[in-house]
Amino acid sequence: MSFNLADKPLAERAALEDEKSRLFELWQNNLGKAKGEAARLFGERAKRKGKWAEWVRAELDSMSPPEFSNMVRSEVNRLMAAK
Repeated sequence: MSFNLADKPLAERAALEDEKSRLFELWQNNLGKAKGEAARLFGERAKRKGKWAEWVRAELDSMSPPEFSNMVRSEVNRLMAAK
């Protein structure tokens, strides 16, 4: 199995490049918002104590699109690692 894009048919390569462009644009347009949401979620940590992780999971599951939720999850993880 090859992961080389040059081995893919032109239509498949174009679709992959379109998806990559879409995701990059989503990332560019929403990074600030994702960092803000992550800070909000992280800020609830002391107040929610032992139930915080469960609450964060529920909050992340309710976010859309899923790519945005993943951005927020990454930022929360970054904040957790930095504490």
